Amino acid sequence: MISLDFNLNVLTRDLSLYLENQVKVGLFGSGVLSLVLGFSAAYAYYYLISVAKKPQLISGGKKFYQFLRDQCPVVSETYYPTFWCWESRIQTLLRPFVTAKPGVSYRNELIRAADGGQISLDWFDNDDSASHPNSATRPTVLLLPGLTGTSRESYILHMVQQSRELGYRCAVFNNRGVSGETLLTPRTYCAANTEDLEAVIEHIQRTNEDAPLMAAGVSMGGMMLANYLGKKGRETCLKGVVVFSAGWDVFACTASLEKPLDRFLFNSYLTSCLQAGVDRHKSVLEKSYDIDHVMKAKTIREFDERFTSIMFGYPTNDDYYHDASPIHKLKSVQPFQWRQ
Repeated sequence: MISLDFNLNVLTRDLSLYLENQVKVGLFGSGVLSLVLGFSAAYAYYYLISVAKKPQLISGGKKFYQFLRDQCPVVSETYYPTFWCWESRIQTLLRPFVTAKPGVSYRNELIRAADGGQISLDWFDNDDSASHPNSATRPTVLLLPGLTGTSRESYILHMVQQSRELGYRCAVFNNRGVSGETLLTPRTYCAANTEDLEAVIEHIQRTNEDAPLMAAGVSMGGMMLANYLGKKGRETCLKGVVVFSAGWDVFACTASLEKPLDRFLFNSYLTSCLQAGVDRHKSVLEKSYDIDHVMKAKTIREFDERFTSIMFGYPTNDDYYHDASPIHKLKSVQPFQWRQ
């Protein structure tokens, strides 16, 4: 009986497909259908030949290269982007609409900075960890969001979810003034200044002395993390670091964002987000900066010229961009002590 039902199902499916194809040919003609099939085949060929590629793995030594190949096989596997949406800009635009947000409950902690300001740190303690039940030794992953991001961004929540599955604890470093906390001093953040990040890392290390500490940064968070490593060298307490989609050369990144399409899709939006943060803390910032001038900026470069570079004491915006570019500090990043 099971075999008979299966054969009937197969027959019904094949008949439906046949009728559907006949309707398509009848409505559109065999020429149009051939064109569609030809285009689909050409698209699939282009995708497999030009889009799906293996990443280029570069390391500072053969042993470390082999370690990455053996322990992180994903770095040498062919990457197949979403078949129907592989273009990076379209993926960026669609991500907020098609990506689910895992449920994460944070414990917030406000850390007082040396200048009197405060830094918001969101903890996911993962007390239900089966692989690391001892809180004192449970590994901690410090996460750094992008330019205007917080602990509530979908990509951060997914990183927390991955850490949860590994049994790790997470702490999300929110830049000053972006996650709802009050700005106590007329200072926000930038990619070049790592003082707040250093304070957070030291605080986490003091709080969990026996727990290994790692870090991962996305976009500007990755730039800040790379600049921190270039500054600290071997003195860092971090046991491992991952940087995603960081802008290695700020001049090149800014020039790219000022191209017509990227300016329309991203630059104007990011500038408005930065300005919204300034406006939200206007009562504190207007004592030190020309807020009206800042709010008239049309691009990120103009915003940095009128606000960021001035805040952090750079003679010119070019000086800030040079200092913020991790590419100039890579040679100072020291390899971690790793064991195979």
